[in-house]
Amino acid sequence: PDKKRNTAIFVFFLQQTLNFAWSFLFFYFNMIGLALIEIILLWICILIMIVLFYRIKPLAAYINIPYLLWVTFASVLNASYYFLN
Repeated sequence: PDKKRNTAIFVFFLQQTLNFAWSFLFFYFNMIGLALIEIILLWICILIMIVLFYRIKPLAAYINIPYLLWVTFASVLNASYYFLN
């Protein structure tokens, strides 16, 4: 159980770091292409986090689904901005 928990916590902090970094890449540094790659990695990380959370406590996974949907929307916006500019 501790290994599952520690892995879930690690992935949680990884996605938080990726989320934080995306704002700087996109808004401050205006590196739209790199931000797009980064947000795709963030989306994958969130999905992995949800799966790991589900194995420990399903409710923890369910409450992160809106977050995944929001990042999906932000990814589409990021991709649109990249490909249209």
